[in-house]
Amino acid sequence: MSYRRISVLLSAALLLTAAAAQAAKTAAPGTVDISYTKFTLSNGLTVIVHEDHKAPVAAVNVWYHVGSKNEPFGRSGFAHLYEHLMFTGTQHAPDGFNQLLAGIGATDNNGTTNEDRTEYFENVPSNALDTALWMESERMGFLLPVLDQKKLDVQRGVVQNEKRQDENAPYGKVELHLAEATYPAAHPYHHTVIGSMEDLDAASLADVQEWFKTYYGPNNAVLSIAGDVDTAEVKKKVEQYFGAIPPTPPVAHVKEWTAKRSGIQREVLQDRVPAARVYMVWNVPESSSDSADYLELLTRVLSDGKASRLYKRLVYDDRVASGVQAFLDDREVGSQFVIVATALPGKPLDKVESGIREELARLLKSGPTAEEVARARTGEYADFVRGVERIGGFGGVSDVLAKGEVFEGDPGAYKESLARIRGATAADLKREANAWLSDGAYILDVVPFGDFAPAAQDIKRDQAPAPGSFPEVRFPAQETATLSNGLKLVLVQRSAVPLVQLSLLLDAGYASDATSAPGTARLAMAALSAGTPSRNALQISSQLGDLGADLSAGSGLDTSSVSLSALKDKLDPSLALFADVVLHPTFPAADVAKLRDQQLAAIQQERRTPVSMALRVFPKLLYGEGNAYSLPLTGSGYEASVGKLTPADLKRFHDTWFKPNNATLVAVGDVTMVELKPRLERLFAGWKPGSVPAKNLATVPLAPAAAVYLVDRPGSEQSIIFAGNVAPPYGTPDNVAIQTMNTVLGGDFTARVNMNLREDKHWAYGAYTFVVSARGQRPFIAYAPVQTDKTGASMAELQKELSGIVSDKPVTAEELARAKSLRTLTLPGDWETGGAVASAIGTQIAYGLPAGYWDSYSGKVAALTLDDMKRAADETVHPKQLIWVVVGDRAKIEAEVKALNLGPIHYLDADGNPLLTP
Repeated sequence: MSYRRISVLLSAALLLTAAAAQAAKTAAPGTVDISYTKFTLSNGLTVIVHEDHKAPVAAVNVWYHVGSKNEPFGRSGFAHLYEHLMFTGTQHAPDGFNQLLAGIGATDNNGTTNEDRTEYFENVPSNALDTALWMESERMGFLLPVLDQKKLDVQRGVVQNEKRQDENAPYGKVELHLAEATYPAAHPYHHTVIGSMEDLDAASLADVQEWFKTYYGPNNAVLSIAGDVDTAEVKKKVEQYFGAIPPTPPVAHVKEWTAKRSGIQREVLQDRVPAARVYMVWNVPESSSDSADYLELLTRVLSDGKASRLYKRLVYDDRVASGVQAFLDDREVGSQFVIVATALPGKPLDKVESGIREELARLLKSGPTAEEVARARTGEYADFVRGVERIGGFGGVSDVLAKGEVFEGDPGAYKESLARIRGATAADLKREANAWLSDGAYILDVVPFGDFAPAAQDIKRDQAPAPGSFPEVRFPAQETATLSNGLKLVLVQRSAVPLVQLSLLLDAGYASDATSAPGTARLAMAALSAGTPSRNALQISSQLGDLGADLSAGSGLDTSSVSLSALKDKLDPSLALFADVVLHPTFPAADVAKLRDQQLAAIQQERRTPVSMALRVFPKLLYGEGNAYSLPLTGSGYEASVGKLTPADLKRFHDTWFKPNNATLVAVGDVTMVELKPRLERLFAGWKPGSVPAKNLATVPLAPAAAVYLVDRPGSEQSIIFAGNVAPPYGTPDNVAIQTMNTVLGGDFTARVNMNLREDKHWAYGAYTFVVSARGQRPFIAYAPVQTDKTGASMAELQKELSGIVSDKPVTAEELARAKSLRTLTLPGDWETGGAVASAIGTQIAYGLPAGYWDSYSGKVAALTLDDMKRAADETVHPKQLIWVVVGDRAKIEAEVKALNLGPIHYLDADGNPLLTP
């Protein structure tokens, strides 16, 4: 049973009050052994504790064994709706937990619902464990007294806007079609998790109260705690906070219902999509089965890496698809094996499907090779290791242990899956493929429609426990060195897991396109691993799979990067491959042509997807022509520019920007400077320094007055609203103040903009403000995806909030205190993983921040005053000079936008070009 699919029934033993402690053992090669202690309270709550003292943080994870599969006919969407309601407040915290979490430095805080479970989780500084446990016990035991009609109506509106937002996106209606077509009406997976509008409208207060009484008791839950904790103390605390909560009636759980299909079923869905896409789905066994593990490995054989069968055939050889993916949608009762492929524009979908069929038939007949199976096994193990570096969040230790207990009655169930994966053979995979993929396919063709362009102890519950003294948080110690060729090296040693992560940061990015052609940086970095003199793209992909390594390359606004994640025992060959890709890319013509086609397809997708439509047009309106930041924020460029790019252009990009004196290599993980530096000296000895061109980051003026730009998207179910202006660079002395002010305005869930448009008006699923990170002047953007009939009203509310922060509604002392907490108390969790540490160092490098920046960060935030907030708002937000971009159905929204009189209205196409005949 895969660690991502650990499943089936809670054991009856959950009702027993017995403790079972398991000590960590010496792990055999290719295994992971997570120590834990498990005990059960008299009310049925099962508790799992794992101690990990690498950082002063604790993960709290509560799993309720209830999901959309438990919903009766006419009540679809209840589990997901209740996930939202569980955030709205309890008897002793009537206003919810957002302010509380902000005040204790919580990170990775969220709730999720799927077909089989509902999960709530948060990471907190270890001193705030009491607060987190009190909060989760409040959710479990004290929600109903304050659950009223108003809260139900607000969250119903939020969920319905989430549904509109999801279904408004290209391919957004596919999930509903798959659920209804692949499972019979009586099956618990016949409907989607988010449910139907009709069922959500029909939900009454009595209905949702009864739902809580049925499923949210301690006997239907698992509490998983991991991190810097003491197990004995945790047992006392859990008994204190949860012990007095009474159990609910016993809950019945469906154990297995594969619903295997026979024959072929076809369906065609017309949607406003830029390219045709085919979905092929087979119903296969539940996630706890042996079959699920073998089928998971088969998905890697089919589509993991450029050398995989489907990618090589459809994208690399035939060039009929822009992308293809095989995956196992693993669930408790029955899983689905899914293949999805998107045709390149102009390529027939039947060619894509025939390619899939031929490759699948070849796999069924001959099975995978031993090399393919070995690569798939290594990839599964490496992904698991990367996940359990974290104590919380998806795939983290607390998540893995909770899954095993909820679905398997065994927190260590992941070991069985890893053992089965480690022993899998080509014969095993061939057998399962023939058993489950030779018959019963559901095929959905999604084709373009229309012209889309144009407790036991007595405790007080009046208030949350004070978190106590926060641990001293210091950024991990950095070692620095410089190679003989001028390449700067920054190392943070972390030995919690046997991983080493490297990121080569180059001063290039999308901003460098202003010196070449729009889209060059993105395409060049995508093609970097397409080949070297000694390896072609497929060989590079195969070797990465064999090593269990991840290699990626890409660009942001100011920097381009090449990153490697390698297992410690395979560091040498992984580094050799990394250096070869960095230093010797050949940009083969055939590979460049494929990747260019994919980028062109991505541009077409962006020109039809609401948010990316706004991201494409907004920069030119802010910065004007010629500035390095005036190109689309997606970095994809324009069809005209990308269509002309050649291998020579990409080589010129590499020759221009890949200089050791223009780069910094950041390393985080299980390696010392003594081990790493000599290896890098040897590998990069031939890399020579040189000059690089300057990018035009000249200061641009604010717009003389506000203006509104409409981009028509007929048939949109939502309008996407952007409003913004240029703001000071990241490196400004007032950056910390600007970030903190933005936290109050729109940078957090509890910020003004979101509380207005989502929580008060429920016109949007979420609304925020951003100050986009940039070395030069940054874009300040207010963003709100809103229901179409509230477009004008939402713009008016945004204008009110943006005006208020600089005039009649300045930041209050209470808001500043909360924002300070959000900016600082989360740091223990923010720097938990190697990737997070590397990202923070990357920020320091990209924006020229001084050494020790993160060590002094908390102090700078703590020293902020209300005068600092006023100055930051005045520097950042200019409500009378805003550039507004609205993407939506012009026929429905134009009149109300005009009536606002925010400024002159202009009409643009999807690339930001003025329309001559509006």
